[in-house]
Amino acid sequence: MIKIQVDMEKCQHYGQCVYEAPNVFKLNESDKLEYTATADDSELANVRAATDVCPMQAITIVD
Repeated sequence: MIKIQVDMEKCQHYGQCVYEAPNVFKLNESDKLEYTATADDSELANVRAATDVCPMQAITIVD
């Protein structure tokens, strides 16, 4: 399992992560980011891509 952390103070809800890992990240009805704190290992490449495209660098994969 992958553990994911998002610094919600840094996050500006741009939603770039949603395009890279839609099974993990989503924007709710208010356009605020929601995410799953753990994901299957099969999502690792997508979550890494999401961390790379985040303009605020708010996403961390926790070891």
